Amino acid sequence: MISLVGWIATIATMIAAMMTASNLGARVTGWGFVVFSISSVCWTTLGYATGQTALVATNGFLMLTNLVGIWRWLGQQTKYEDGGRSAETASQRSDTPNLFTATGLIGMAVDDKSGMNLGRVVEALIECSTGRINYVVISDERYAGLEETLRAVPLESLRIGYTRMTLLLDGPSFLSQPGLKSRDWPAFAPINP
Repeated sequence: MISLVGWIATIATMIAAMMTASNLGARVTGWGFVVFSISSVCWTTLGYATGQTALVATNGFLMLTNLVGIWRWLGQQTKYEDGGRSAETASQRSDTPNLFTATGLIGMAVDDKSGMNLGRVVEALIECSTGRINYVVISDERYAGLEETLRAVPLESLRIGYTRMTLLLDGPSFLSQPGLKSRDWPAFAPINP
């Protein structure tokens, strides 16, 4: 029985870690904390049964942390995401300008003008004085994300859709642009169509 509890704890911990680390939205992250809670209960049971006080204490604390994660991600953050989606949907059905959430930019796919996928948005830089997006940083990940080049693209060079952005350049022109330095991004984007 103790061996089974240990395996459940191990598997639940691995699954929960992938769910929370993958950043697939509030619901997935929140459910990741639920799975982490199951693993904490199993680890606590295993620690109690084998006399490992440190394991019991650690997972008691982690259980409290998991409850905060559940409240934060399945409660608050899910409410924010649902509200943003409802505004997006409402704007599509009305005569007002179409809306999308700012958080929806991160992870959005980017295609070139012929429809070839170039990568995804990893950040957007907004001007303080106007609230306008100055430029977007696009990652062209390769080898399952182990290698990437980041490039800054001015808003004028992009068309924003509901689920994808279109770059007004062809793929080879975009890929020939210089990449950003790892931790030293510019005050403006140098790429122009």
